[in-house]
Amino acid sequence: MPGGPVARSDAPLARRNPVAKLAAALVFSVPLIATLDPVAPAVAIAVELAVLPLFGVRYGLLLRRAWPLLVGALGITATLTVFAAERTGTLLFAAGPVVITTGVLATALGLSLRMVAVALPGVFVFATTDPTDLADALVQNAKAPARFAIGALAAFRLIPLLAQEWQMLSMARRARGVDAGRNPVARLRLFASTAFALLVGAIRRGTRLATAMDARGFDSTTPRTTARRQRFTAADAALVTGAATLAAAALATSLLLGTFRPVIS
Repeated sequence: MPGGPVARSDAPLARRNPVAKLAAALVFSVPLIATLDPVAPAVAIAVELAVLPLFGVRYGLLLRRAWPLLVGALGITATLTVFAAERTGTLLFAAGPVVITTGVLATALGLSLRMVAVALPGVFVFATTDPTDLADALVQNAKAPARFAIGALAAFRLIPLLAQEWQMLSMARRARGVDAGRNPVARLRLFASTAFALLVGAIRRGTRLATAMDARGFDSTTPRTTARRQRFTAADAALVTGAATLAAAALATSLLLGTFRPVIS
């Protein structure tokens, strides 16, 4: 979620250690992968939206920034509902080859809601974390190699360039007369070719950055110092513990309602 401040830095959870926020997001998200039912991810999403003000992020701003995630979830639901291989449960709708049952709908909703529930914690973390603080915390608290931490910092700093480069590629193609108009197939082809060009440019930029980092000694095993101290406090540990407790509560709700469907049965 690049481009300008998206959260208040003085919010209670926004002030927490970057490693603690990252660990809490992982601890909260990973258990949701264990089930296919829609209840557990729905409870998780409700919890995430409830704690959103504690991260200093406004609901309207989250909706504007995370709308592609919602579009993807709707696309998954529609695709799985229409093209599912197994049609279990009670018949809800039938029109020619399109047959929708309660089992198919539950599976589709479960997968789409799970995608949103797993993605939102990451959005919260990166919306409320300064990339430099994250790199410092990875080195000091998670004992990550400096090469990895600085590489991650550089990647975060370059993310806003992707949107600018996409716009430049689109404008350059329109200037050359390459426009899809209202043809959806041509739009899809143009989108795919632009995305491929953006990917190639990102790989080239990453290669140059890696070479420059090696030339400046980032491949050395010499210990490095940090300018800003990142402390992992009791409040940070409480954040991780609270995330684990809430994730367990979401799974427990699914078990109590009898909707729990393990991925591996």
